[in-house]
Amino acid sequence: MHSTPARYLVLIDASGAMTARLFDAQRAALGDFDASSEEVAVMTRGLVGRRGADAPEWDKALAGHNLGERRSAEVFTLDV
Repeated sequence: MHSTPARYLVLIDASGAMTARLFDAQRAALGDFDASSEEVAVMTRGLVGRRGADAPEWDKALAGHNLGERRSAEVFTLDV
């Protein structure tokens, strides 16, 4: 059985704690973990994130976050 590959890594404030959230190409959630973990540094090495996850394509995926959290989020597109 194959896992769906992660396409996006979103670093977002979740009630005061920075959280790393992984999503597939369709923006389905794959997992969440502490944004200060070493894995984040490894996954983002050499990548440039873009500020803001408040575009309509993120509405469903990030429905639990308020607009301020979404605007200040950093989104990385991962190499697949």
